[in-house]
Amino acid sequence: MQTFNAITSAIFKPILGWFGSYSGLVDIVFWSLLGGVVALLVYKVVSNQKGIEKAKNDIKVHLMEIRLFQDDLLGVLASTCKILGKNVLYIGHNIMPMVVMFVPMMAILFQLEAHYAFDPIRPGTQQILTLKLDREVTDVMARDITLETPAGIVLAAPMVPAVDEAAWLLDIQEPGDHVLTIRVGDEVIEKGVAVGGEPRRVPYLRTKTWEGYLYPGEQALDSDSAVKEVRLKYPERELPIIPGGELGIMASFLALSLAVGFAMKGVFGVTL
Repeated sequence: MQTFNAITSAIFKPILGWFGSYSGLVDIVFWSLLGGVVALLVYKVVSNQKGIEKAKNDIKVHLMEIRLFQDDLLGVLASTCKILGKNVLYIGHNIMPMVVMFVPMMAILFQLEAHYAFDPIRPGTQQILTLKLDREVTDVMARDITLETPAGIVLAAPMVPAVDEAAWLLDIQEPGDHVLTIRVGDEVIEKGVAVGGEPRRVPYLRTKTWEGYLYPGEQALDSDSAVKEVRLKYPERELPIIPGGELGIMASFLALSLAVGFAMKGVFGVTL
């Protein structure tokens, strides 16, 4: 996970954000369209195009049989079974291309969300920091966890411990890129906090679970860490024209990439 995030971040960080306040809109639209084209080309190379075309043609033939011989009950039943079999074959031809396409498509989407889904925290507001322990690794109690805050961030209330979780209410006062220090037994964990200033990629989540792929803005936790995740919520960024936030970017990305894929399949000679 860390290697994947490091590689994709190294690729995208220098090439995103060239268009000022319109960077989110331009980058999301451009990379969504490009992602659709890339997915189409990957699909063409990886998939069995002849097999897909034959399966689709066979389905059409059996559908025609049902229309022509609709009074023949056994014939209709046989054609229906053949259609189901050809559908299974068609789906089978699509599984591997879908798996291969998933990697570049998700790499693009995760980077777009990391850069444009959230805004830095506004100074003068309060946010909740949450931590989840990994009970398979540690027996440290949540009440024994300590949090050290830098200048510009203060605790607004005492820690709220649970069985496997701890939560702190932070009073965010000063702009800047701050670092929180969390001590869990002998382990020391740092958590970034982006406050105020220009829109930028923010450190939303540190984790060692699969969710780390979704939030490449901060280094993943070690697999043997006593902590499963440390999460700090950020306000969703508003974008011009298209909806903002994680769901908005995801919906825009999928809609645009699918649209350009279907629109360009004839140009590239791809059978879907």
